Amino acid sequence: MIVEYIHNHQAEFWIVFGFTLLVLEVVTGFTTGVLLFGGLGGLVTGLLILVGIIPETWTAGVAGVGISSGVIAASLWRPLRKMQGGRDPGKDNSSDLIGYEFVIEQNVDLLNPGSKHYSGIMWRVEIAKDAGVEEINAGVRVAVSSVDAGVFRVKLAE
Repeated sequence: MIVEYIHNHQAEFWIVFGFTLLVLEVVTGFTTGVLLFGGLGGLVTGLLILVGIIPETWTAGVAGVGISSGVIAASLWRPLRKMQGGRDPGKDNSSDLIGYEFVIEQNVDLLNPGSKHYSGIMWRVEIAKDAGVEEINAGVRVAVSSVDAGVFRVKLAE
């Protein structure tokens, strides 16, 4: 009985299908676009069947969802990317450790990094690219200018 009802009301089925996918997109946060574009494709297909542009057959309905989803995805891809920023955020070197000063315990040069035990971690100490020096001798006060996982990049303290 339900299958017969759905078979006789395909326009409504595709509209409900489209809204269901859109609700799932919002509720689950599954933001790959599959549910968004599929849901919009279902809505468009249901409306086209309702108006009489697409025949009320399962083959036409499935094809309509696929084609309309593809067209919608192709036309909305760039505007949606642009709304997200569309560019890589870049490296974030902000850290509470930037500006931390300490006396370096061994000679460090561009090819031979040093080390510093700080906060329970053995940090690798490298000379920062913008330090303006190629070697820092032991006993010299330095400041952290950037931080990576387990790496302090330092320059001479001011």
